[in-house]
Amino acid sequence: MELECYPTTGQPPEIVPGRPQRAWMDKFAERHPYRCLPLTMANTTGWEILTPMAFTAEWDGSAHQQGITLKSDHPHPTFHEFVKSHFSRGVVTFHPGYLFKTPPGWSMWCSGPPNHVKDGIQPLTGLVETDCLPFPFTMNWIFTTPGKVRFEKGEPFCFITLIQDKAIAEFQPVIKNMENNAVLRDQYDTWYAKREEFNARIFKREPEAMKEAWQRFYFKGEVPEGAPESNLAGTHVNKRRLKGPKLGI
Repeated sequence: MELECYPTTGQPPEIVPGRPQRAWMDKFAERHPYRCLPLTMANTTGWEILTPMAFTAEWDGSAHQQGITLKSDHPHPTFHEFVKSHFSRGVVTFHPGYLFKTPPGWSMWCSGPPNHVKDGIQPLTGLVETDCLPFPFTMNWIFTTPGKVRFEKGEPFCFITLIQDKAIAEFQPVIKNMENNAVLRDQYDTWYAKREEFNARIFKREPEAMKEAWQRFYFKGEVPEGAPESNLAGTHVNKRRLKGPKLGI
């Protein structure tokens, strides 16, 4: 399967597979957040589009297009085409530089990079029917308060991933009683008891528990000993590295 990427400018931004690292995650003792598999999997389930130059954006709080000023650290021939104030009211608009095409039934989810925190500005999220639309989209961020923000060269300004969004309409959320699913009930209860026991040992600073540091059932795709077997091990993924772009015709 191919994600077709058609440049719409002579110098399109670089596209790279999503990277697991986040600066705020690195600052924790022993890089503790990386033990949270859902975080790192979200970080890598898509592709990043990178800012080609470092720049500062400033919003004065007004509702006008002129209320946002954009200044590149160094002169760049495509800067004012790449990023601009278009929608007003504190919205900064980026042009990703590509027209994307996906196979039938697949759309593109466009957002800021997952778990990438920027003070004072928030990425907006869009869903684009790239299997049929013959034109590109813009990536937009909105200031949450007047002030300045910086985007560094090589920092992701857009994160794209693919979703079969038509099929999701067939799903019906159903609230069910776990007592009617004996296997799931047993798996959950065993996991819960093991977690409470482990946390109690950590609280008492028992040497073996401190050495173990954290339970790895989810990370390994395993159920606790004594629980019914699960099919998780056969489908579980705890590391994802997507393919980078290659040249095509």
